[in-house]
Amino acid sequence: MMTHSSSYLSSIKRLRLCLQLFASHYRHAPLQASAILLGIMLAVTLLIGVYATNENAKQSYGNVSELMSQQARLSISHRTEDSIDESVYFALANAGFNTIASIEGIATDEQGRLWRVNSSDVVAAITSSMQLQQSGTSSSITATHIPLAELLAGKPKVLMSTSQRERMSKVTNNTDRIILNGMPVEFVAIDDSWGLGSAILADISLAQPMLNMQGKLSYIAVFDSPSADTNISDANESETDAQLIARLTHTLTQAGIVPTKLNFTTQTSEGESLTALTASFHLNLDAMSMLAFVVGLFIAYNGVRYSLMKRQKLLVQIMQQGLDRRTIMLALSIEIICLVFIGCVLGFIVGLQLSQWLQPMVAMTLEQLYGAKLLPGNWQWQWFAQALVLTLSAAFAACIPMLINLINTPLAQGAQKQPQSRQLSIIHWRQFIIAALLLLVCTIAFAFTEQYRHSLILLGVLSVAIPLLLPQCLHWAVNLLSPFMPKGLWHYVIAETKEIIAPLALAMMAMLLALCANIAMNTLVGSFEITLKKWLDARLHADLYIRPNPNQIDTLTLLLKQDPKVEAIYEQWTVDSHLNRAETPQTQVPIHLVSRDHLSLTETTVFKTTADDFWTTFTAGESLMISEPLSIKYQLDIGDKVQLSQLDQHIMTIGGIYYDYGNPQGEAIITQSLWQQSQLPAKPISLAVSYQGDITPLQNSISQQLNLSSAYMYSQQRIKTEAINMFNKTFSITVVLNSLTLLVAAIGLFSACIMLTQARQAPLARLYALGVSRNQLRMMVLVQMLFIVFLTCFLALPTGALLGYLLIHKVTLQAFGWSIAMVWDWAAYAQVVIIAVVSCLLAVCLPLYWQTRKPLISSLQQEAL
Repeated sequence: MMTHSSSYLSSIKRLRLCLQLFASHYRHAPLQASAILLGIMLAVTLLIGVYATNENAKQSYGNVSELMSQQARLSISHRTEDSIDESVYFALANAGFNTIASIEGIATDEQGRLWRVNSSDVVAAITSSMQLQQSGTSSSITATHIPLAELLAGKPKVLMSTSQRERMSKVTNNTDRIILNGMPVEFVAIDDSWGLGSAILADISLAQPMLNMQGKLSYIAVFDSPSADTNISDANESETDAQLIARLTHTLTQAGIVPTKLNFTTQTSEGESLTALTASFHLNLDAMSMLAFVVGLFIAYNGVRYSLMKRQKLLVQIMQQGLDRRTIMLALSIEIICLVFIGCVLGFIVGLQLSQWLQPMVAMTLEQLYGAKLLPGNWQWQWFAQALVLTLSAAFAACIPMLINLINTPLAQGAQKQPQSRQLSIIHWRQFIIAALLLLVCTIAFAFTEQYRHSLILLGVLSVAIPLLLPQCLHWAVNLLSPFMPKGLWHYVIAETKEIIAPLALAMMAMLLALCANIAMNTLVGSFEITLKKWLDARLHADLYIRPNPNQIDTLTLLLKQDPKVEAIYEQWTVDSHLNRAETPQTQVPIHLVSRDHLSLTETTVFKTTADDFWTTFTAGESLMISEPLSIKYQLDIGDKVQLSQLDQHIMTIGGIYYDYGNPQGEAIITQSLWQQSQLPAKPISLAVSYQGDITPLQNSISQQLNLSSAYMYSQQRIKTEAINMFNKTFSITVVLNSLTLLVAAIGLFSACIMLTQARQAPLARLYALGVSRNQLRMMVLVQMLFIVFLTCFLALPTGALLGYLLIHKVTLQAFGWSIAMVWDWAAYAQVVIIAVVSCLLAVCLPLYWQTRKPLISSLQQEAL
């Protein structure tokens, strides 16, 4: 027993001694520890930043709640129109249902900017929230600084979160007032804990005249009825959604309201639909964060490898002194765990801050694309645990083979450092073989993938395979160039370039990965922008597009017909519907059912493919056309038989598939005659007008005579401008992440160059002693680095274009249903190459200048270390 205890204490002492030795090493070489921590911190920062943003977004979908209130049980909206009569709200409120009336609309300021305005009965919302807080199921919030009396009096004040007010300060020049739809309103900033996010909230008494919706509501939120009676409260909790809808329907029927015209949407279905609709967007963000994570791990691994290589002689010496290999391996493992833990803590803190910066961009994109509102989120310790486990797993998977190889070094070789060029050449050749096999597998697999998730996984495998090609390709390039170099210093430069490929390989692989991602994303964004502009030019044929309230359609049509400058009026009808295959009627696909006049359809529809007799069968009402996203997502094709819920399950044939880049949800179009024959709304939901001359007088006339805000009238140029702005905002988050990834790679290159120049002090000093001037040394090292960087860029251009091609023709097509014509953006490619070269110059010049300024004897002494 005593022997076992003393052996245990001896092992602990040896382990502590080894750890103290490693700590002393890092005290004398802080650059090595800094490089490792920097790589881990950057990797975790981008991973946590995007992960926290995505998780907060998904949590918002699952907790869709009314602004400043609790989570609604369900919402009531009109089945075919944008608004419902407020009599529905009064009927339910008088019957004792816990409801809140809401209005959503667009307002314009004096500069023509659009603002989304939300409104509700603010007092009822706050009361509901306070009741939820008293029940102990809500965080503590108070009504401090909310001017309830002024809101009740109908004074023009709107509420917004403090963070949103700060973001708007640049637009409003730090004033607390703005004119919306001709009405001056004042901002009131409240605490972010109320969950307003990026919304502008007005009381319903103010919003109805501002948005010209007197007597109308957008929807009604229905909550569980609060009660002090425990039995009643338990009954509310046990009541199913179907039973609640049945009670609502009965109440409305007794009040003389036809409930079949209303749509009842439960909270669960709304959250699930948002999650499904935005899944591809979040998956793309996850892929970008994982890419940045891999680039950061490259940097960390490069630092670990350099640190171990510098300690190779030290490790052999302490093993010769009698320290066992198991203790050294355990000490090195503890060292890696400590470094990973510290790096993860730093990265987690910075990542949460990055999430706070990214979330407004994501919120704006999701709100404009999908109508999803993001609520303020809170960080969770599980995110740190997941990042720590992932980083530790990746670190040990990368370092264990190197540690084992280092520990198994024969003790007889401890007297001198052994050349490792042959071993590294074998490793680089194996990497090349593995990369070639992965490329072959991906090439075959891409031909069979139909789901964007599978394609994204293959794209990730391809992104890992491409950097593995780099070291061997660099060796081949240097070997090809070597015979053409003159004897002397330049021949030495090329010969030494072979030696620095190995220590620079990981940094250059990270740079190659970032360059490929940047080129691919630039290709996607540039191609999509050109495709979108061409589609808008074909799709928009009228001069003015108007979307008034349904009760103003007849008056507006009469007004337009009386104007002699109006050349033509085009109409569009839209309702929410469901589509299913004729052979599987139980599968209901939510879509927008649309119809336009025949002239609009023939002039503006850009077809992907059509049946031979399409227009004949379409005009006869026997076939319909569907959007490309709907076709791809549900694998529908020409000739398939489908049914529409709004047409009493009438079986129709898909006769045409058209391009659509403006609607994230599927869309189907039927002919105008079939629409009018069916039990569908007779009034169009929007009008388009062809007009002679300037349309501004027409817009002013409509605004004055119908009291219609300019926010509901869009000129052709305004639609194009806003579409491109939305497009830029949609891709802004991915462009930012892509730029951050490139920045991480540049930092990795900088740290690698510092370590490399530090390791090359003695060789450079020997050359200086032999008569090579300092300027020649600097030029020599600079040429070597630029040569490697240019070769890396040369490989990045075709491989990045390949990734862009797959992003366009596989991932984007399958995820969003958008066909995009690939366009080569040479200016963007040149910009990426310039960024890489500038990063190289900064990474080389500063550390090289520092090292070549050192005294000769100091540099020569590095030979003995």
